[in-house]
Amino acid sequence: MITIAIANQKGGVGKTTTAINIATALAATGWKVLLVDLDPQGNASTGVGLNAADRDRSSYDILIDGAGVAECAVPTRIPGLDLVPATVDLSGAEVELVSVEDRTGRLRAALAGDTTHEICLIDCPPSLGLLTLNAMAAADSLLVPLQCEFFALEGLSQLLQTVERVQERFNPDLGILGIVLTMFDRRNRLTDQVADDVRSCLRDLVFEAVIPRNVRLSEAPSHGLPALIYDHACTGSQAYMKLARELIARLPEQRKAA
Repeated sequence: MITIAIANQKGGVGKTTTAINIATALAATGWKVLLVDLDPQGNASTGVGLNAADRDRSSYDILIDGAGVAECAVPTRIPGLDLVPATVDLSGAEVELVSVEDRTGRLRAALAGDTTHEICLIDCPPSLGLLTLNAMAAADSLLVPLQCEFFALEGLSQLLQTVERVQERFNPDLGILGIVLTMFDRRNRLTDQVADDVRSCLRDLVFEAVIPRNVRLSEAPSHGLPALIYDHACTGSQAYMKLARELIARLPEQRKAA
């Protein structure tokens, strides 16, 4: 199973929107997809239509109780997409994990036993704590949504330093799949400048697809649907479909779905 963590320690950059729409796009093209919600806010779970009252088992059970993926994953309304939801219990996991053996490898151990899915996307919380470290330790690669704003590169630098430390201590095989520019607004000259700066610094790591500011992307979660289903023709959905095609092209050839 290919495992991709979607992370950025800054909040509000489009991590969850990216996670649920890429997961949907991959499922629509025939992949057996697992989406792991590792954010205590549980927005990815809500975004694919799973109400809080229906979340019996969650990523908390995996991290703290050692539950398996098969025990916690539930099907979503999207064919081919299963979800390990998050509950409010996850907010205490950071503290509880401190005293747990192999505290950064709990998610990796659970995913290693999953033979049902071909690809796993992990929606990380907006921090670089133990939850995100578990995701990075379990992942083959990292997908980084980067908001087109002034402080974007500063935050990215901190994240890349964390990746290097994770590679040294927990997961030497962790790579960066790519950087995706989000909340792009062509009417704002600063947005263009930030995008140019990011591309000049990171070059081929930056995806060609750019996710625009789009009202339909913001509306979709309130209906419990990914934007790709809520309005597949909107500019945001079209951008995510382009991103999904690029992402698949970057996966190792021998591990792509048939």
